[in-house]
Amino acid sequence: HVQLVESGGGSVQPGGSLRLSCVASGYTSSGFCMAWIRQVPGKEREGVASIDSKGSTSYADSVKGRFTISQDNAKNTLCLQMNSLKPDDTGMYYCAAEFSVVTGCAAPLQHDYKNWGQGTQVTVS
Repeated sequence: HVQLVESGGGSVQPGGSLRLSCVASGYTSSGFCMAWIRQVPGKEREGVASIDSKGSTSYADSVKGRFTISQDNAKNTLCLQMNSLKPDDTGMYYCAAEFSVVTGCAAPLQHDYKNWGQGTQVTVS
């Protein structure tokens, strides 16, 4: 069973930075598509950033130039470096993943991910 555990959330002032981490375990495939997805009460979930096993990355327009997603293969860890944070970045950030992907996800930011973490709260105010 795949398990994803997020950490690194917190409260920061506008313009500040946070680095989120997601440790994955229990997967059996080397091929993957992973993403950070945020959710705000009353709003639809939004794919923030994604990365696949080929190294391809995607970012929501709202975070381009400010967020960077990366993968530490040795430690099975997904990271999201968030800089120049804005109040609109506030939300619960979830790590999501698929490990049965051969060529990657066609639309990674909108992908219906099978595996999700518990989330970590990010508050910018």
